[in-house]
Amino acid sequence: MQESLTTWPKFRGKTPRILLLTSQYFLIGELEAACVRLGVDHLLLDLGAKEMDLDEFVTVMEDAFSSFRPDFVLTVNHLGVDREGVLVSLLERYGLPLASWFVDNPHLILGVYADRYFDRTALFTWDLDTVDSLTAMGFAHVFHLPLGADPSRLVPHRETPVEPWRARVSFVGNSMLRKTLLRARAAGPSEPLFRAGMEAAAAFARSDDQLAGPFLAREYPEVHAGYAAFPEPERRLAFETFVTWQATLLYRLDCVSRLIPFEPLIVGDPGWQELLATVQGWRYHPELSYYDDLPDFYPLSEINFNCTSQQMKGAVNQRVFDVPCCNGFLLTDHRRQVEELFEPEREIVCYRNPDEIPALVERYLNDPEARKQVADAARKRVLAEHTYDHRMRALIEAVRGTFG
Repeated sequence: MQESLTTWPKFRGKTPRILLLTSQYFLIGELEAACVRLGVDHLLLDLGAKEMDLDEFVTVMEDAFSSFRPDFVLTVNHLGVDREGVLVSLLERYGLPLASWFVDNPHLILGVYADRYFDRTALFTWDLDTVDSLTAMGFAHVFHLPLGADPSRLVPHRETPVEPWRARVSFVGNSMLRKTLLRARAAGPSEPLFRAGMEAAAAFARSDDQLAGPFLAREYPEVHAGYAAFPEPERRLAFETFVTWQATLLYRLDCVSRLIPFEPLIVGDPGWQELLATVQGWRYHPELSYYDDLPDFYPLSEINFNCTSQQMKGAVNQRVFDVPCCNGFLLTDHRRQVEELFEPEREIVCYRNPDEIPALVERYLNDPEARKQVADAARKRVLAEHTYDHRMRALIEAVRGTFG
């Protein structure tokens, strides 16, 4: 009797049955909406943010498996996958593959998981540069899957423009100040190690290295040895994340500072007010709602500026898809992988060095027709190739091809 409850034929339907695990990350909403549009049977199992004891967690998962009978489980950034391996044991018992789409650096997440379920896991990563390193960790099924946009959700809501949002140049993004401090606190380094980590972060920001860990091991062996001696993997991972976030802070501050002559509007956390406390000539606005505000905000800027996190030096972030989807013009930093997604100059405008920012801003502020042509071409490309329907189809095809 137990055998019949825990096994059933997988991937027999025209489309698979997908169990979407938890809703703690915004992207799950996009994936759920894509499933609806594509006619894919799915169940969103919202574990919430509350702590569950072991028995409750097992009961919730077993009930979902037995009643819905999915073909595979899908999560984002491994959310819902416990570090102790309880879910992995359940997946093994039910013969269920796990698909996990990483839209943050997977190496800053996976290091704390004891059981990685290598054979029955398909990893999808937004950053092509992490495919080889994830394979080297032992994962046999690793796929590149960039971010995208959902044009059905990124739609304007207001008939009247919000005038304070109007700007010649704007930047929407986190300063990383609080995030950096929180990761440093979680790592708990000594004062000398903290200071050395700050120095190493500045060097990492200037380097072409993809990952902070190997960079520190090669260029700052004393720093690497210092945090590698932490007995808890969580502290070691927190230190690498601290270095990565501090590098992002320094890089973003440098890039945004080049915008000051153009009196930019900066939208984000209060950390910007601390970082730019002595700088005149810019406006601050608190964080805006992703769905309710940004579709109305982006078109009100003549130039939407972007500078990418240092957690992925080759990949592109969400704004590269969202801004053109909302009919906005984007100026972004060049990333190697952008040329696989958009045609430079015609569909996207990039700076390769922060020194190039002022001249490009000046050029496109003075050429509204060029801005419109680029924005229109970029939106056309997004709708044709870079929606979450496209991404969901690619993910399903890869999982079916691997485990079907």
